Amino acid sequence: MPLSAEIAILGHATRRMKTFTSCIRASSSAALVVDNMDQGSAFLNMNEKTQLSRNTQGRPRLAALRKTLKNDTIVVSTSSAQKSGLVINQHQATDNTKGCGSSSYSSTQMTPEDNLATIIRIIEDLKKEKQREESSYQNKFNSSPAMLTDKFGRYHTYLRISLTERCNLRCQYCMPPEGVPLQPKQSLLDSNEVLQLVNLFASKGVNKIRLTGGEPLLRHDIVPLIRQISSCHPDMQSVGITTNGLTLSRKLQDLIDAGLTHVNISLDTLQENKFLEITRRKGLSMVMEAIEKAANMLPSGRVKVNCVVMKGFNDNELKDFVRLAKHLPVDIRFIEWMPFNDNGWNANRFFSYADMLKCIQDEQNLERAIDSPNDTTKWYTIDGYQGRVGFITSMSDHFCGTCNRLRITADGQLKVCLFGSDEVSLRDAIRAGIPDSDLELLVEASIKRKKYALGGHGDMHGIKEANSNRPMTLIGG
Repeated sequence: MPLSAEIAILGHATRRMKTFTSCIRASSSAALVVDNMDQGSAFLNMNEKTQLSRNTQGRPRLAALRKTLKNDTIVVSTSSAQKSGLVINQHQATDNTKGCGSSSYSSTQMTPEDNLATIIRIIEDLKKEKQREESSYQNKFNSSPAMLTDKFGRYHTYLRISLTERCNLRCQYCMPPEGVPLQPKQSLLDSNEVLQLVNLFASKGVNKIRLTGGEPLLRHDIVPLIRQISSCHPDMQSVGITTNGLTLSRKLQDLIDAGLTHVNISLDTLQENKFLEITRRKGLSMVMEAIEKAANMLPSGRVKVNCVVMKGFNDNELKDFVRLAKHLPVDIRFIEWMPFNDNGWNANRFFSYADMLKCIQDEQNLERAIDSPNDTTKWYTIDGYQGRVGFITSMSDHFCGTCNRLRITADGQLKVCLFGSDEVSLRDAIRAGIPDSDLELLVEASIKRKKYALGGHGDMHGIKEANSNRPMTLIGG
């Protein structure tokens, strides 16, 4: 008989009133459907994304969002929910502002027990389907574990885990000026849950871990967490962090002693006034100190400076950034500006890979280098320079065909694509005591749903128009 199992989900309101507290979710409060496909192979189909209410001015500011969330309940109805008879949750939010903004959320209909019962039913259905399709799948991809291989044959060995939603900067391309609604601490993964997920993914072939945020160094237990990851997985090729660098200098030695192998430092300008403009905070000198210290303490090639390039803001500083690689063994990476919720992305300010290359080659003689497999960066070298120069061309020349990356948000949602809004709550499954063998099924089913490129949006304009993702700081940089 055809398999039809629908997963009702909760959500977490961000600036687009999206919700992230369910067991399994698709965009904002949508439903996942497990359908029987040809030859009995299980496949997760996502219902159409649900657009939640907007104000007439476009994207509402935080105060308007909180007011709306206080006064309104969100009812989402999909054909799949009606088909199964499941009721999609209504959510209410109570304002509990702290720091750059936080909210606590409560469900007015479906209980956690209802959600867990749904997850258990889905897992049982997936088990039955997996038994029927396992042999044919392994014949197709017999060189890679099924859990980490998508339907395009891409084997995912790189896991990025966000440790916190908090950040001590307010970078314009990452979040709106007033910050974003933060979840209570108990909604975020604790260290034991992070370690459980690392162990699960590492057992299936993940060999590269990156801890992100928010700002991961705001997590008080980051040093012991890195120590545990490194000691439990001595063969892990890389245990890295992505940081804004503000507090890195004073923590770097402890981090390296704990097992940190790689550091990416985000920096978009070398001018103090521009740093204040883009981050809305002071601190350029501390970041520069961190870059120099990391370059001296870690082997060559393990420190990268990430610069998001925007036309009319920092496109005239590219040559200055490149010169950093002459005097320090650091790699400089220029990143095309990407659209995320309420980050002010504008096509008129987009500065492409081709534009950057032309700008730099006017002065420096760049020589194309050989990129590593699954590399996100197009690398170049310059004769006499200690570091490399690279370009992350996600918008103008994407590299989705060789993607091997997965993300877990600070609240425990698995995101198989940076630009996709589909998420699965591994946190809720873990807290329900679901065993790792069943977690594997949830992860595998999610990865099989991964779109080929850019979350299925086509191009940067499609991503901008959909506007259905989290802000970058809530994803994990």
